[in-house]
Formats: sequence, C-alpha cells, structure tokens
Amino acid sequence: MKCTNIFGSTLDLLEAGWPTPMVKLSRLSTDEQEVFAKLEFFNPYSKSIKDRAVWNMLMKAKKRGDLKDKLYEATSGNVGIAMASLSNILGIKFRVYLPKPTPQTTQILLKVLGAEVVKTEFETIDPEMVNFVKKEAEKANAVNLNQFENDDNFEVHYKITAKEIDEQLKSIGKKPNVIIAGIGTSGHIGGIAKHFKEKYKDVAVIGVVPAQGEKIPGIKRLETKPKWFFQVDVDEVIEVTRKEAIEGSIEIARKEGLLIGLSSGAVVKAFGKVREKYGKGVYVLIFPDDGFKYVEAFESYFSGEE
Repeated sequence: MKCTNIFGSTLDLLEAGWPTPMVKLSRLSTDEQEVFAKLEFFNPYSKSIKDRAVWNMLMKAKKRGDLKDKLYEATSGNVGIAMASLSNILGIKFRVYLPKPTPQTTQILLKVLGAEVVKTEFETIDPEMVNFVKKEAEKANAVNLNQFENDDNFEVHYKITAKEIDEQLKSIGKKPNVIIAGIGTSGHIGGIAKHFKEKYKDVAVIGVVPAQGEKIPGIKRLETKPKWFFQVDVDEVIEVTRKEAIEGSIEIARKEGLLIGLSSGAVVKAFGKVREKYGKGVYVLIFPDDGFKYVEAFESYFSGEE
C-alpha cells in the first residue's frame, strides 16, 4: 500500500493542505441557486482562515529579516491561536493582547499553547487598541506584525485563497455569481473581492458585519475602519445580530451536519437575506472557522440568555 500524506514538520502542514475543501450545501441549494461553502476550518493550527494570514505575515517577515525573538499582537481569537502555534514552531515567544469580551475558551487555548495572555479593558479591537499594542512592542523591542494594517494579510487571500475558489469552481465548469464573506480585518474579503472583480465583471461581493450594538467573534462593524474594505469594491454590506449568527450555525449543523463558527453562521444568515434579491446563480459562502470554540455561546442560546 502506497503511503501518502506524511510530513517532515508541522510547519509543512498548512500549504500541503491547500486548497481547503469547497462543498455544495445541498439543503440550502435549489434548482436555480447552487450554494457552495469554502471550509476554512480545514487549516491546521487555529482551524480557521486566519492561519493563512498569520503564516504569510510570519514568512514574509522572516524572509525580510524582520523577525525577533518576541512577538506581540492584538487579537480576539483565531489570529492569536494561529500566531501562538506558529511561534512555537519557529521558537518565538508570543504575547497576546485580548479585548475584554474574548471568550474563555480562546483564553484557555492560548494558555495551552504557552502564549503570555494579557487581558485588556478595551471592548473591541479598534485603532486605539492597535496603537497601544504597537507601542508596547516598541518598548519591549518585540515585533508587532499588526494584522489590521499588514498588507501580507491581504496578499495571501488575493493571491491564494481567491485563486483556490476560482480554480475549484472552474474544475466543475462553474464561476461564482455571488460571494458572501464576513468583514473582520477585511483581509480575506478584500483579497477575494479584488481577484474576482478584476477577473469577472458580474460577480457580486457581499460583506457581513454585526448589527449595531452586537458582538460576533471574527467580524466587526465598519466603524473600526477595516483597511482593505475601503480599497476594494464590495457591492453590499449586510448586518446580522449575534442571535441570528448562532441560529445560522445551528441551521448548518442540523441541515448539513457541519459544526461552523459564529462568523460562518452570520454569513449563512446574510445569504438568507439576499438570496431573493440576487436570484439564480452560483453562491460561495466563506466559512472562516468551526463551532468548537463557541460552545459557551451555544450554551447561552439554549438556556435563553442570548
């Protein structure tokens, strides 16, 4: 029997796993609308799309000779987990700065990975918190890759993630009509939008954000000024409540058997809000991560607290 799928290092796992799977969501699809999900929780470190950005930022910094023995970053979740994982592989000490509402599960996973966890009083990662962490890094002579401003974040999605989606659909003789993705740093929606808007004139790109006053892990409102969102053409932005995001995750679990995270659930609900408007065609939903980090949110929902 031929032995395959074996690697010489955990650092080799990421690129070797690309492209991540795309799957048709049969229960969401109709005769006139084919709905595909890009399953980014197949990435190995944080089980999320953030592995791509962190990997590219670190590898580019290493190539430039910018890496030091200490790394500081502001994050509320998957970037921190990915950065902690890759820092361990590369032998770098990692300190993570978390906003106040960061889920307990995320904090525990970061500690398992050996990251130094600093809980701040910031309610969200806004420009003020980003600047605070940048100054802390400068004082300690540490590297701050700054996912919110680092173009290596955007680049990996423009050059790799978007290309994967394009080639996967081409392999079955299709192209997307509508792509729906959450807006966080805006790295992945920005890179995907740029690729598809350059290549196809008739592709609609729809962003998803939390409704006013709501918090959904992984996505943020435009008031936080996500850098790349304002540099690309996004056709529409849909607001989703936290409760709707949880219900979107539950819907996919019960209809398709996939445990997806809250930002993925928000994308599902956004699709439901626009599918009549955009009509027939091929829809691509970007699912950034899985549901295992959000057990607390699901528990609150089932107990009636959400």
